[in-house]
Amino acid sequence: MRSLRGRRPLTSLFAAAAAACLAFTAAPAAQAAEGKAEPAAAQKYVALGDSYAVGPGTGTYDNPDDPCRRGPLTYPRLWAQAHSSYSFVEASCSGATTAELKAQQVPQLTADTTLATVQVGGNDVGFVEVLKNCILTLDDKDCIAGVEAAKAAATGSLPGALADTYGAVKAAAPNAKVIVVGYPRLYTIGGDCGILGLSDAERTALNSAADTLDGVLADQASKAGFSFLDPRSAFDPHSICSGGSQWVTSLEWSDLDESYHPNQAGHRDGYLPLLNALAG
Repeated sequence: MRSLRGRRPLTSLFAAAAAACLAFTAAPAAQAAEGKAEPAAAQKYVALGDSYAVGPGTGTYDNPDDPCRRGPLTYPRLWAQAHSSYSFVEASCSGATTAELKAQQVPQLTADTTLATVQVGGNDVGFVEVLKNCILTLDDKDCIAGVEAAKAAATGSLPGALADTYGAVKAAAPNAKVIVVGYPRLYTIGGDCGILGLSDAERTALNSAADTLDGVLADQASKAGFSFLDPRSAFDPHSICSGGSQWVTSLEWSDLDESYHPNQAGHRDGYLPLLNALAG
């Protein structure tokens, strides 16, 4: 019988072979795990707002008969198109006030919302009626008196309405980055509009209304812990009467709803880069 001295027991050989097999199969699995990327976290963008956040001024609508007047060329749509990793909900609707936004749009926010824009406040202070009055009246004093009344509403009742609305936004989307979007000034004073249309006194008054409104929005956004997107500096060189490329539609007698809203360039070249800077 041949001596077994110096040889390893069979049990040791089997154990070594099994260990080698496990090492061989585990190594590719570990390498595959290392090379496998983690799935990206779901992201969701919800746009809330009034006519400045939808289609009026762009002249292009999903459905011209839809009273919300949503369209494909607005800053929320453009941002969503450029960020395909986000699901997108467009809740904005023309004519929305803070109360309507809270009742009808905020419920479209969910706990998994990661980004929300909110543009509302102009309708609360009757800015559309102020504009119409300034257009139709021949007296500067009537126009300016209407503007001052709107500014009084902006500093009086609007802060509380915004605080209530922003609180509802935060409660519905506690994990979202929220960006409050402001309004541009409409006119270049002493520009090239000529002698027709509004006087420079009326244009100055309307610009001051935008400044007052944006000041209130910025203050309430800060108190809520939200970011504020201020469009005024970007829009100023492109306002009505600027003599350059205009980002805001002027008076359209054939369609007053188009008037005094950001046009396609205003959304694309004005609002969108500012939103990119704040939202990424």
